[in-house]
Amino acid sequence: MPIPLSAEDLPEIAASAGVPRYERGSLTPGIVHFGVGNFHRAHQAVYLDSLFNLGLDHDWALVGAGVRANDADMREKLLGQDYLTTVVEQEADKTSARVTGAMIDFLPVGDLAAISETLADPSVRIVSLTVTEGGYYIDPASQRFDAGHPDIVADSANPEAPKTVFGLILLGLQLRRERGLQPFTVMSCDNIPGNGHVTQNAVAGLAELINPELAQWVRQAVAFPNGMVDRITPATGPRERAALEADFGIVDAWPVFCEEFKQWVLEDHFPAGRPALEKVGVQFVPDVAPYEHMKIRILNGGHATIAYPAGLLDIHFVHEAMEHPLVRAFLEKVEREEIVPVVPPVPDTDLGDYYKLIERRFSNPKIGDPIQRLCLDGSNRQPKFILPSAADRLAAGQPVTGLALVSALWARYCYGESDSGKPIPPNDPNWERLTALATEAKADPVGWLSMGDIFGPLATDPTYVAAFTTALKSLWTRGTKATLEAYLGGVL
Repeated sequence: MPIPLSAEDLPEIAASAGVPRYERGSLTPGIVHFGVGNFHRAHQAVYLDSLFNLGLDHDWALVGAGVRANDADMREKLLGQDYLTTVVEQEADKTSARVTGAMIDFLPVGDLAAISETLADPSVRIVSLTVTEGGYYIDPASQRFDAGHPDIVADSANPEAPKTVFGLILLGLQLRRERGLQPFTVMSCDNIPGNGHVTQNAVAGLAELINPELAQWVRQAVAFPNGMVDRITPATGPRERAALEADFGIVDAWPVFCEEFKQWVLEDHFPAGRPALEKVGVQFVPDVAPYEHMKIRILNGGHATIAYPAGLLDIHFVHEAMEHPLVRAFLEKVEREEIVPVVPPVPDTDLGDYYKLIERRFSNPKIGDPIQRLCLDGSNRQPKFILPSAADRLAAGQPVTGLALVSALWARYCYGESDSGKPIPPNDPNWERLTALATEAKADPVGWLSMGDIFGPLATDPTYVAAFTTALKSLWTRGTKATLEAYLGGVL
């Protein structure tokens, strides 16, 4: 009989999966994490679980927190299984499962008193967050903090009862300041260039609206280390729950499936202390920028490159896209000719080898990573993952045929219909705006580039406009398959 995941049943579960080798009752909180989704539980929580298994740093356990309705749903499910999570690591030739126990509590969503007092607790020395690329209130064109966003304006008007993650973090910092306590370190775990700087801009930018002196203190007294995180982690659905039960005999309300590979590169800037994560494979470096630049451009940019042609060709999974000769060749050519050449050198890293690693990871047949996940939120992802490479190439006087085609494929996808006529469901917070412009761009491609908040100077760059126009016209007249063939043949 399958075993429901619980602390009581860990001895029985140990027959089929790894379980914590430490006494969870000995754990005390050290980190509050906002955004307890799949990636956090496949990444940061796994590293901490491994560290605790070494018998080290048991005063750095995780406390979950959140602000959204799905955070409340996650809390309910994790609470029902003693905050345990089953993590299933999958490669082409093997699959293994482990139960992680690094989380010991999850604060009630919306309970301002509980959240603020926990943030003010001296035992909490790090506040981390995974709120997705679109959760930092960044203006897409300028890539700066959007102080005029309604959520931010609302928090600035009511700082004692904030609704955003950054408002809550700021409230916690204020309480610590008032009580003479050292500030906690704020650690972003999202795929954003300079994620520490971006997080600092969000917290200090909100503080600026409330009290400029408070903002100055945030900038001077609070640490925001930059970090690069990496592990392919698809969403959990019925397929994953059923596989866990069938293969390992475990019933988990929200398991995590991921690849075996993981990477975490961090700037060692933690004035309030940190766990000894270097003992479990985290790289601490003086400057994380080269690593995150490489990852965001090559991996995340690679995901964006295959996402939309695969979506238009009705391909469901990433590994199936890599099995399609045109999509795989498209990725390889764009990476080799236009993305990798504008990535600055990375210490002790061969960028060509790094791309080959990415190619192998994308091809993993066990992961079951849906193409739709890669297509999600293009209006936030394109300005971070694709357009900067195009801008760098234009600045160097180099062609952008492939990168412009990537963005043209996104525009065609946002029309809401694949090449076969299959409807594409809404897949972006700005879907209505995008579908309207995609319809307009069918006759006039330049209409898509009217989104200056996304394309910035690229929208008026003659070389980019010409390449984008040619690509989108080809997609509408010839279709995705023929357009990819033309690009690969050098005649687009």
